[in-house]
Amino acid sequence: MMSIASGHAPALRRAGVLLAVLLVAAPLAACSDEGKLVLHTATGDHNINVEVVDNPETRAKGLMFRQELADNAGMLFDFKQERQVSFWMQNTLIPLDMIFVGADGVVKTIHVNARPQDPTSIPSEVPVQFVLEIPGGQSVALGLKPGDIMEHERVGAPLN
Repeated sequence: MMSIASGHAPALRRAGVLLAVLLVAAPLAACSDEGKLVLHTATGDHNINVEVVDNPETRAKGLMFRQELADNAGMLFDFKQERQVSFWMQNTLIPLDMIFVGADGVVKTIHVNARPQDPTSIPSEVPVQFVLEIPGGQSVALGLKPGDIMEHERVGAPLN
């Protein structure tokens, strides 16, 4: 006669393996949310909820016609390779900070408080892959500076 414990050993072993897989996969899944990024600054780590735009149509519209943007929200533009880019504020109703970020996640330049409705070009000044737009003045409030790191699943950000 077989005991209950030995009769269920294969099932218990499978359950143990499944639990181990879940324990490893759950943190990875938590890190793979395109709607979230982290800015690592001297003042700490700052979580930002983002919309990712990565094709010509969505990049062209950007945050135009939006009437508000929460302090912890933004839009991440992914150009899929490094290149010089420029933005303008035509049809944009709220002030924005534009953070220009290299493919490695390093913040290259920051344009603070771009003026609503201003058609003046705002260049990246250097090749970048990403541009993060957040509410005007928020980069100053976060203590964000060139050289800081943006962490997002699309970025191979070096963390020191």
